Amino acid sequence: MALAAESPSDRIEQLVLLTERLTALVAAQAAAFEAHKPAEAMATMEETSRLANLYRHESAKIRANPALISGATLQERARLTRATEAIDAVLARQSRALGAAKTVTEGIVRAIAEEVASQRSHGAPAGYGASGQKTQANVDGSAITLNRRA
Repeated sequence: MALAAESPSDRIEQLVLLTERLTALVAAQAAAFEAHKPAEAMATMEETSRLANLYRHESAKIRANPALISGATLQERARLTRATEAIDAVLARQSRALGAAKTVTEGIVRAIAEEVASQRSHGAPAGYGASGQKTQANVDGSAITLNRRA
């Protein structure tokens, strides 16, 4: 999908509107992650992904062919610059929010894994069998894996 612009001014107008909508969606997602409500962020993920792909495609097109917007006025190009700066700031905010959410999630997973391991190591004490020999404790055969790089 691509923008259907008829002129440099039209292309900039469409790109500014796209950028502003994408900025609003990313800001809402960042706020949801900051509020520890990732499910709210997921509600707009499909639209955000679609718009982000369109934004990436159009930005690459303009970088490859600056003539696409060279006929626009200085004010129009300044408006696009401001919209781009705004999305850059919101993306940085979202990155920080996602990093914090990842750190919290990893800590929770690690704590659960440590508790499971602790419970398993303090399982039923060894007993004695019919022959008077000490038997192994009741060992749970299931495993838990922690990937420290995840």
